[in-house]
Amino acid sequence: MANRSALINVMAAAARKAAKGLIRDFGEVEQLQVSVKGPGEFVSSADLKAENVLRRELEKARPGYGFLLEEGGEHKGKDEAHRFIIDPLDGTTNFLHGLPHFAISIALEREGKLIAGLVLDPIKDEMFWAEKGSGAYVNDRRLRVSARRDLPDALIATGVPFRGHGDHAKYLRTLAPVMNATSGTRRWGVASLDLAYVAAGRFDGFWEFGLKPWDIAAGLLLVREAGGYVTGLAGGQDALQAEAIVAANGNLHEKLRQLLHDAATE
Repeated sequence: MANRSALINVMAAAARKAAKGLIRDFGEVEQLQVSVKGPGEFVSSADLKAENVLRRELEKARPGYGFLLEEGGEHKGKDEAHRFIIDPLDGTTNFLHGLPHFAISIALEREGKLIAGLVLDPIKDEMFWAEKGSGAYVNDRRLRVSARRDLPDALIATGVPFRGHGDHAKYLRTLAPVMNATSGTRRWGVASLDLAYVAAGRFDGFWEFGLKPWDIAAGLLLVREAGGYVTGLAGGQDALQAEAIVAANGNLHEKLRQLLHDAATE
């Protein structure tokens, strides 16, 4: 059995508590109150309830830590060195359409560096977690990125811009060469799980434009602790603030990044 630290146990307990409400609301998805945030983007009462549970539970366990929340924005803590980065419901559109593929994502920064991450899939009961320097796991099983070496053998995940968001033409320029170079692409609509699946070797790579820190913070650490690489499209390690991110195993990362970079900058 994997030896979880006190910090991971705190994050897991908060995620499990929030997940109970999400599972209950998912069973009654047609009755949820839904307000429109923007074209093609929604916030449900389930989002807000889950975020409140996560913040309350984490504040009790780690008083003084700051928060960066998808719905609630940034909240400075007395402890300026630590900040939780939270997406209470990654995959809201899937959730609201009754598709059982969504997740809770929690990451923790210390002095601006990611030190812990957790992505919980409540429906499949899979909890992906990692701590800096200690590896990545799903439930109690150690994770490693895939060992595939060639793009023609690779399965690559992506996120597709939707109505009112992103540069559709630029995205399509990157999609075409990946389709031509690989064994397939997948778009499941949950970036945190896409990155967790790269860490687990289920996907060989992933790229997406326009993501926010709460979408990817936990997933970045999962991939890196599973032996993979995540950078911006132009390279470098500051993927949390990059315009687009590319994640893959060490054999494929540079090949995929260069393919995407060349297409995006045509």
